[in-house]
Amino acid sequence: MNLKLHKPLCIFDLETTGINISKDRIVEICILKVFPDASRESKTWYVNPEMPIPAEATAVHGISDEDVKDSPTFKELAPKIIDMIKDSDLGGFNSNRFDIPLLAEELLRAGYDFDLSKHKPVDAQTIFHKMEPRNLSAAYQFYCGKSLENAHSAEADTLATFEVLDAQIEKYEDLPNDIAALSEFSFHNKFADLAGFIAFDDKNEEIFTFGKYKGQKVKDVFTKDVGYFGWIQNADFPLYTKKVLTKIQLRSKF
Repeated sequence: MNLKLHKPLCIFDLETTGINISKDRIVEICILKVFPDASRESKTWYVNPEMPIPAEATAVHGISDEDVKDSPTFKELAPKIIDMIKDSDLGGFNSNRFDIPLLAEELLRAGYDFDLSKHKPVDAQTIFHKMEPRNLSAAYQFYCGKSLENAHSAEADTLATFEVLDAQIEKYEDLPNDIAALSEFSFHNKFADLAGFIAFDDKNEEIFTFGKYKGQKVKDVFTKDVGYFGWIQNADFPLYTKKVLTKIQLRSKF
């Protein structure tokens, strides 16, 4: 193994009902936990999303309502998922923009806290796009010399992602072999939340990236427009974004 791990790394992949982080649900999750001694543990679960799976989603991953009707709900699986990732950093393919934000939403919805500051996120897709702009199948062929069979199966995609990430470390001498540094390299932009509604300015202060206050400091907006915080809390924003804004709101009061 080329990766240097100081604590476990959980590479994971989600298959879902769609791509809306606030509204869509997980239908399959695979987690590959890689330990510093290179030993591995893998778990794959079908998940009953408690909503119909759209035909267009089934066309991508092949999972139908019938496949998951007797599967546990995410809330029922959440304790097992928390137990598996609690001491680990997190990795995936497009995970910073999709898988981690959606997992956070599902955990918060199920009543479990999720704090990204406890996990270093590493996105093999971002590394790949910075080094060799393509998709997972092409990355697998390019880095590993193999064809990706069963693409869009959570297990196949998860195993391929880990092999790609490990091969990236071997291929690029100037790529850091350290999770903290890889996490930094994985970011396109650094955001305070997971969905990209709150960024950091050049003074490392939180600013809005949308709406009428785009580019303005969050703390200043909440001071001059006291109703804006309440509007966001009642609007259709991701739960993790609301959690981050609540922290900023509370911090600004003390």
